[in-house]
Amino acid sequence: MTITTAGNRPDRPEAVAVAGRDHRLWMMAAYGFVAGLPLPLSTFTLRYWLSESGATLSVIGLTANIGLAYSLKFLWSPVFDHVPPPGGMRRLGRRRGWLATIQPVLVLAAVLLALTNPVASPALSIAAAALVAFLSASQDIAVDAWRIETFSQRAQGEALAAYVWGYRFALLAATTGVIWASGVVGWHLALLGIAILLGLGPAVTLLAPEPALEGGTPRTGGPLASRAKQAVIDPLRSFLTRPGAQMILAFVALFKLGEAMGGIMTAPFYRGLGFTRDAIAGSGPFSLVATLAGITFGGWLVARIGVGRALLWTGSAQTAAMALYEVLAHAPGQVPILYLTVAIEAFAQGMADAAFLTYLSGLCSRAFTATHYALLSSIPALAIHTIGGVSGVLAGAVGWVAFYAICTFAALPAMGLMVVLLRRHPPEPRLTQAE
Repeated sequence: MTITTAGNRPDRPEAVAVAGRDHRLWMMAAYGFVAGLPLPLSTFTLRYWLSESGATLSVIGLTANIGLAYSLKFLWSPVFDHVPPPGGMRRLGRRRGWLATIQPVLVLAAVLLALTNPVASPALSIAAAALVAFLSASQDIAVDAWRIETFSQRAQGEALAAYVWGYRFALLAATTGVIWASGVVGWHLALLGIAILLGLGPAVTLLAPEPALEGGTPRTGGPLASRAKQAVIDPLRSFLTRPGAQMILAFVALFKLGEAMGGIMTAPFYRGLGFTRDAIAGSGPFSLVATLAGITFGGWLVARIGVGRALLWTGSAQTAAMALYEVLAHAPGQVPILYLTVAIEAFAQGMADAAFLTYLSGLCSRAFTATHYALLSSIPALAIHTIGGVSGVLAGAVGWVAFYAICTFAALPAMGLMVVLLRRHPPEPRLTQAE
């Protein structure tokens, strides 16, 4: 699930009035919460758990590959459009039926992860985290489809804002909340608490309305080759034949790479600088507030100066903010510097997300919105979870200061591509999502 603000004006009085009385926005916020809970179980929280358990930097770096499910989710996203939900779940409808199928299994996978022992068997912990990531990515596909089909184009901005608020509070609970709780009740009970919260997912799905199908029920019969062409080949061909498609894909893949490589190593980085568990947990509220402020400001900037110029400004700010990690590397144990670094980096990242994801949304064809959306949102993660997998080896070889300098320079190719793209293929000033 991702965020965009292009083409929507939530500051209009009629939009605010709709937001205030539309109960579906509360469903969207709830879906954001249950979608945000599993992600840290295969990223920061897992890495901190492994780091505290004595895992090497190389092992921690390889956990980046767990997130390949988020990068490759476009491969099985057509299933949710062209295959009915299994068994009795069909009575809930296409979108709710698939969500009600995935979510209970996701809860069980989170329980399995919580019961593993990374000291005795780190491979089992990583395998359980990989299962959580796969099911979480599948849930994201279904929630995206529910959102696109439930809300009109005008209401997409409000829907995504509600999703982000729920999602960010879930991230806070599943990162700093779990780290704090692990010091009180231990890691197993702390992670079981997240599994219990994930149990809210099926309840939300039962309460949510099923979106109406437009244009009738999707065709599921006929020859296999014909169905495969309709579900997979046609959407890919539609995107890849557009002007500048290869350059667009390269930019999308590289835009978040430098920032993400640095983010993979933050847990061992903080511990290596001597910050305590309480100090690291205390950075969570700063990150949350700064991220929400950054997303809000970035959305305003897009509306004010346009997607292209906002992307330039916020992308530059995101790259510049990476330098603060090098400042932090020279200030071990200084908690105010930690909090300042976390807040500024989160604000810059939030701004960049608002502009970048607005740009991605503008690339979607109206005829293939769901598949294009899954493809484009998967590509940045593909680079992160492949190239990013060597971050632990790199950090161990060159040290923290040089590592974060490399991460900063890794963002520069994307900035160059961005300038060329915006000149040759400027973004369209509208969303192409279905109403």
